[in-house]
Amino acid sequence: MGEINKSAHQKELFGHPVGLYVLFFTEMWERFSYYGMRALLTLYMTAKALENDPQSGLGWTTTEALALYGWYTMLVYLMSIPGGFIADRYIGQKKAVTIGAILLTAGHGVLAIDDLWAYYTGLGLVILGVGMLKPNISTMVGGLYKQNDIRRDKGFSIFYIGINTGSFLASLSVGLVAALYGWHYGFGLAGIGMLLGLVVYLYGQRYLVHVGNAPTEEEKSSDIGLGVLFAQLFKSPLQLGIVVLMLTYAVYAGFTYEGPDNWGFAILFMVIALITGLMMMIYKNLNGQIEKDRYVVLLLSLSMVLVFWGCFEQMGGLMNLYAEEKTNRMLMGWEVPGAWFQSANPGFIILLAVGIASFWAKRKLKGKEASSLFKMAIGVIIMGIGFVYMVFASMQYEANGSSAMYWLILAYLFHTTGELCLSPVSLSFFTKLAPARYMALMMGVYWAATGLGNKVAGVIGESSVKAGELKVFGGLFIFAVLFGLLVLLLLKPLKRLTHGAEDKETFIHDDETEGFELSNH
Repeated sequence: MGEINKSAHQKELFGHPVGLYVLFFTEMWERFSYYGMRALLTLYMTAKALENDPQSGLGWTTTEALALYGWYTMLVYLMSIPGGFIADRYIGQKKAVTIGAILLTAGHGVLAIDDLWAYYTGLGLVILGVGMLKPNISTMVGGLYKQNDIRRDKGFSIFYIGINTGSFLASLSVGLVAALYGWHYGFGLAGIGMLLGLVVYLYGQRYLVHVGNAPTEEEKSSDIGLGVLFAQLFKSPLQLGIVVLMLTYAVYAGFTYEGPDNWGFAILFMVIALITGLMMMIYKNLNGQIEKDRYVVLLLSLSMVLVFWGCFEQMGGLMNLYAEEKTNRMLMGWEVPGAWFQSANPGFIILLAVGIASFWAKRKLKGKEASSLFKMAIGVIIMGIGFVYMVFASMQYEANGSSAMYWLILAYLFHTTGELCLSPVSLSFFTKLAPARYMALMMGVYWAATGLGNKVAGVIGESSVKAGELKVFGGLFIFAVLFGLLVLLLLKPLKRLTHGAEDKETFIHDDETEGFELSNH
């Protein structure tokens, strides 16, 4: 009877708030649209330009395609910073997700139009839409759980299954539609998926009444706005000097870098400089040494996020093209569409996510090392080991002129296992340690780091044109493993700086989630 008498937003399903499953299906369809389109992106750009042919692409070189892929995937996540700020300061996460879903639906719809202007316009709308939706829906997931609730990591893993169910379905269906009927039908199908996500989200609002609401006037007045933070920068000579040096280098890069996107890199460096200044000013405005120490750990953990995605996102760029061009895709007389290999990663996530999350939870309850930092470092190492199989694939290609499909599948298996140790954990880690009044903004910074990792991935992919895949994959293996081992060596001092934020986690089933703050103070 107790469950029946609860308000809609207090009800649970399978031990978690019902609101988690609303956000699960919303994100599932959003990721269906995004990953469906991403699976086609580099393939469409490098396909030959043919007259009146549904399989006609843009006819770009590999270097050009990977460059745009890097910029696009970076901007998709970099826009999370203004998206998080707008939600934090003005409209709340709930409305921001609605606006993002509408922009995404429009963007994918425009991509279905067979024209170059529509291609760029659609990508622009998708960038804006993801920027509004991505950081804010993740913040809402964290808001469903109270402090020290051990279910939170598992909740994020369930949410992560939603992300990858959408990705899995998209990689198969969108890839097949594009192969049979043409690229733009594939883009159109991705748009239909986003429309379904918007409908699910609007229908499930009654389960989300207590999270993601607009800030009250009192909260706004007590908050420190971006303008104030940047104004304070001019009162801090050291921090201002760091930002000015970075901005000077950005201008220098614009005038001296070679290539058509030299000013693109200059603008990127300017953005990084401003983000650096913002992060320093937030640090100065935090309350007490504990909050400041935890903030330092968050910033250091961003390096792991950046390194991980800089390596991992070869999947959508270089490895996607490798599957299309250099892999023997014949299976019992039928050629497997290249885009289908993008379904291996989400498919493995659906199979492994709950098991890996349960493994870490049981390990923690037994008193063994299972901190977020430890899991993230292990994730980087496992992901790096996955590139060993791409080294074998490249060696086989050089010897025989093609490589077997199983090398790609094995690489994706290790990449996925590493991802499950790092990505949902790092999301949850941020909601545990980030200052509550900057929560969505810090989630925006998290996704911005992911975006920078995507751009790094694009630059690394471009280098393969000259260096060759064998050197690139081998270098990524060595670097990722060494970086993960370095973090493990620094684990104890980093854990001390968290001041036991993860030491008191237990199972909490409490009806009173209103007023819940996402960080410990």
